[in-house]
Amino acid sequence: MEKSLLRRFISYYRPHRKMLALDLGAAFLISATGMVYPVVTNRMLNDYIPNRKYGTIVVAGAVVLALYVVRFCLRYFVQYYGHMIGVRMQSRMRRDLFAHLEKLPFRFYDDHETGRIMTRITSDLFEVCELAHHGPENLLISSVMILLSFIYLMTIDPVLTLIIFACVPILIVVSVHFRKDMRAAFDDRRKSNARINAAVESSVTGIRVTKAYTNAEREIEKFAVGDNEFVDASSRAYRAMARFFSSTAFITDVFNVIILIAGGLFLYAGRINFGDYSTFIVSVNLFINPVNTLINFMEQYQNGVSGFRRFAEIMDEEPEKDAEDAEELRDVQGEIEFRDVSYSYPSSDEVLHHIDLRIRKGEKLALVGPSGGGKTTLCHLLPNFYELPEESGSILIDGKDIRHLTLDSVRRNIGIVQQDVFLFSGSIRDNILYGRPDAAEEEVIRAAKRANIHDYIMSLKNGYDTEIGERGVKLSGGQKQRVSIARVFLKDPAILILDEATSALDNTTEVLIQQALDELCKGRTTLVVAHRLSTIRNADEIAVVINGEIRERGTHDELMAADGLYKVLYSLQFRENDLIG
Repeated sequence: MEKSLLRRFISYYRPHRKMLALDLGAAFLISATGMVYPVVTNRMLNDYIPNRKYGTIVVAGAVVLALYVVRFCLRYFVQYYGHMIGVRMQSRMRRDLFAHLEKLPFRFYDDHETGRIMTRITSDLFEVCELAHHGPENLLISSVMILLSFIYLMTIDPVLTLIIFACVPILIVVSVHFRKDMRAAFDDRRKSNARINAAVESSVTGIRVTKAYTNAEREIEKFAVGDNEFVDASSRAYRAMARFFSSTAFITDVFNVIILIAGGLFLYAGRINFGDYSTFIVSVNLFINPVNTLINFMEQYQNGVSGFRRFAEIMDEEPEKDAEDAEELRDVQGEIEFRDVSYSYPSSDEVLHHIDLRIRKGEKLALVGPSGGGKTTLCHLLPNFYELPEESGSILIDGKDIRHLTLDSVRRNIGIVQQDVFLFSGSIRDNILYGRPDAAEEEVIRAAKRANIHDYIMSLKNGYDTEIGERGVKLSGGQKQRVSIARVFLKDPAILILDEATSALDNTTEVLIQQALDELCKGRTTLVVAHRLSTIRNADEIAVVINGEIRERGTHDELMAADGLYKVLYSLQFRENDLIG
């Protein structure tokens, strides 16, 4: 783990310093008490048993048993509180990541699939949690055990000890060599897992479309492609892991062979006695177990580092932020001006070309034209969802450039009703309250009445407490739209954006929704993107936007009289008898 990444990882330990110190202290005592057994074994074989010290044998056994009881308590402490440190660190990272995601601009979500983001919040951070808990403990316990074993064996016979420990450098070299391949392979495996999550999220979200078009087999085939990628990536990862573990396990097996042969020769030559030989066998096993723990730790380390690196990638994404001189937008009148605005999305041609528009307080401006002309982009630029470069013109609210206003104050004063309504899982009340969470119950009801949805809500068994399901699946399109309108009524913004708010509705529902929208527009400066031109005949001004340019502008009557593009668009939607009057 590179230094900067390591420092960031360690910073999450800071709130848990005291508990971490206790955890590591307990881990150290577990290691220290682990050395009691070979020491007592040596004394038993060399002194207590040959000299028939039966009382001492019993006392020594009782002492070892008492230490093992203490060790039991220490292990319980390490397992529980150590894991809780990891869980709390994971929770902090998850909250930080979620909070950061809330601050990222639209362009980030344009480029990243929801399923992959979910993977980073869930499974990636779980691996980080495991590393956070087991990493320090395994390193400390294993290191202390290896060190104490080495020191104790040196006191028995330095030469035999050095012969055995000569295998350690070989183990380190092999571990480092195969660790690189394993890290790359597990990174690929994690990315493949993210692609599977993205595919599942997409398919589950669109399950109704899949069933409507009877394309289940196609979705299964698409999922199989991602699943096969995961299997292939896993194959490479586990092949690298197999090389790593089989090679390192072979070296640790050599330890036993060395002690068997070298220890036997030393015993035959009289350098050590049978008690020392038995102690070497016991101690070497105590030494091999920590070595195996360190080897196993490498896999956990790779997974944890990979997960934290992917966590850091999102945390390093530049969030939305206010300009240094940003001020609050207060006492909003609602006058809007687009002044020579041009815009292009990253890696795309220019979408808007030198747009000049002005909407006076309380007026309604309608944007019409073919799809892809830039109308929705204009709507997204007004609340600063996409940052407008300095050289690309300016957007002003009440004469103030939105780039020099705080994002929150601009968005608090803008209400948006879109064609694709998004409602959160929860109750109808929860979704209306999203417009202003601190609103009173009477205000919620008043907003619902103004949106023409109150009577329907009261016809439901649970009224405002009715659960609407994921994305409001239990409501019809018109009902969802009216809930979203009630949400905006409750927010009570000075500026309103209607982005094709009725284009997906049937004629009967459209009339009901349009009545609610007309009520919503009263006294508010309104920017309307309209597909159905009949809904914007009463707009104060209509602008025809084609290929990012304003080709025509004026009232409905003026544009019809001009016999230009607007009239062509209007005529395409209505028959001749619809045009009369």
